[in-house]
Amino acid sequence: MSSSVNAAVTIQGTPLGLAVAQTSTLTGLESRPIRVEVCSTRGPSFFQMVGLAYAAVRESRVRVASALARLGVLLDEYAITVNLAPADLRKTGSALDLALGVAVLAAVGKLPEGALDGVLLLGELSLDGGLRPIRGVLPQLEGARVRGLTSAIVPEANGAEAGLVEDLPTYIAGSIDAVVAHLCRRARLPRAHRTDFTPELDAALGDLADVRGQSTARRALEIAAAGGHNLLLLGPPGAGKTLLARLLPTILPPLTFDEAIETTAVHSVAGLVEAEKGVVTRRPFRAPHHSVSEAGLIGGGELPRPGEVSLAHNGVLFLDELPEFRRDALEALRQPLEDGRVCIARAKARAWFPARALVVGAANRCPCGNLGHPARPCRCPPKARRAYLARISGPLLDRLDVHVGLPPVDVRSLVGAVKAESSETVRARVIAARHVQGARKAAGVTCAAYNAALPSGDLAEVAPLDAASRKLVAEAVERLGLSARAFAKVVRVARTIADLEGARDVRAPHVAEAVQARILDRELTP
Repeated sequence: MSSSVNAAVTIQGTPLGLAVAQTSTLTGLESRPIRVEVCSTRGPSFFQMVGLAYAAVRESRVRVASALARLGVLLDEYAITVNLAPADLRKTGSALDLALGVAVLAAVGKLPEGALDGVLLLGELSLDGGLRPIRGVLPQLEGARVRGLTSAIVPEANGAEAGLVEDLPTYIAGSIDAVVAHLCRRARLPRAHRTDFTPELDAALGDLADVRGQSTARRALEIAAAGGHNLLLLGPPGAGKTLLARLLPTILPPLTFDEAIETTAVHSVAGLVEAEKGVVTRRPFRAPHHSVSEAGLIGGGELPRPGEVSLAHNGVLFLDELPEFRRDALEALRQPLEDGRVCIARAKARAWFPARALVVGAANRCPCGNLGHPARPCRCPPKARRAYLARISGPLLDRLDVHVGLPPVDVRSLVGAVKAESSETVRARVIAARHVQGARKAAGVTCAAYNAALPSGDLAEVAPLDAASRKLVAEAVERLGLSARAFAKVVRVARTIADLEGARDVRAPHVAEAVQARILDRELTP
């Protein structure tokens, strides 16, 4: 029997209609297939649904009944039973509406036999039969392609996003009656056009040339961008921490097509993809408030949704006033920073989201923020200063590769006529360094596309240290009490500094600069 059964048999004189439609739901970014099985009979009217359907799915029978009534099909003439298989998979959301409505039509004999074979149906129905856009179209179409379905039908408003999927004919529809006409071969639906991808830079973020002074911080920003290293900015209010963090995306390489697909999939699940574009063209920049919950930062909820760290995948996650964030939220960041992905485990499901974001934290050196300011005295006692910075735990601090202190901005640099290097100039050096790292991956030296992700086992080959460098690192480990993870971070940062200079080998000056970039380790060391 075919996957879209459309058959009628008779049991004791009562006609029995059976039909199956294909749809799917998402667990994280994983597309899970669902068979919408419908049985219809003549008799006392009812519409019952089984198969672990949650409230939003159960409500779909109201939308389906109204939409089909507009087609002249009144469900009060039928006894309808719907089974959503597999029965042990939780179903939620309104994306199953179209499959349910079409399967009911097939069960009552309004569609030709075999019309639903190999067709994925996605869409929310309005009461007048119109199709409304849904979340997660891109990962669901990718799942359908992998499973070998032959075509798909999605709402017209999701057409640009659907155009990213290759090797799966996808049709767009504005209403259920257009879908019925297509399935009955009366009028063919238009296919989703191939979506063009052109990476963009967000001009609204500004340009690095607008930053006066802060040469050390600018250098740290360049190193972080070149190697994908997480960054911590320390300094008094007004030193430019927020401005520098917001300018970091302007010196990152443009999104590649593969990165854009990954980023779009996450944003699609969250409902953040622009319908007109259908694809994310700029590196994300996310800056949640410090009151954000653990679920908001990492992801979660009864139905797992991506958090800020996943929405910043392939972009920048900026955590301003880092010590003010909730301790549980910050500690939950440790695993995503290490693994580059988030696992949200629930009793009945486990969802995975990518989380390879460049994290930038900003903090004052003390509660009042004036420590180190030449004109504003700090009145915080030493114990309060240490307690304030200690809100950033040691394990989290280990995962922030580069620490940089920002002094107050010199007024003379603000009124000076000399402009610093532009974002375009710095970005060219960053791209060149990334090409060097990509060439190592292409040659099979490592599996990492950039230095921050270098496995510890590859460090000896990718970043071998000479005698002077080993001595320098050994002294740093002894004096600062660096952990094994922090030691590896120093070596990775040194490798990036060497790449920026076009040096083949890591030398003592590169290691010295990388050690200097662990400023907070020095401040917390008695």
